[in-house]
Amino acid sequence: MKLEYIVGAIAILFVAQFFYGLAANPGSEFGGADGAAEDVISGIDPSYEPWDPGFPKFEPPGGETESLLFALQAAIGAIVIGYFFGYYRGKNQSGQ
Repeated sequence: MKLEYIVGAIAILFVAQFFYGLAANPGSEFGGADGAAEDVISGIDPSYEPWDPGFPKFEPPGGETESLLFALQAAIGAIVIGYFFGYYRGKNQSGQ
C-alpha cells in the first residue's frame, strides 16, 4: 500500500512540474533537439553543412499522419512498459 502512495506522489509532482513549466513560459514552443543542436553547431562552425544521405527525405502527407505515427509509437511503448510492470507485479504477488 505504501508503494502506491509513493508512485502517486511522484506522478502528482511530475504533472505539477509540467504545468508549472507551461505557466512559467506562456507562448513558448517546444522545439526538437535536432534544431537546437544544429543551431549550436552552426554557432561554433558557421561553415557546417548537415550530411545529405542522398535519398529523398520522408515527409508525411499531413500533420495528422505525423501525429498518428507519434501516437502509435507512444502506444506501443506504453504497452511494452505496462506489460513488464504487470508481469513483475504479478510474479511478486504469486510468490515466485
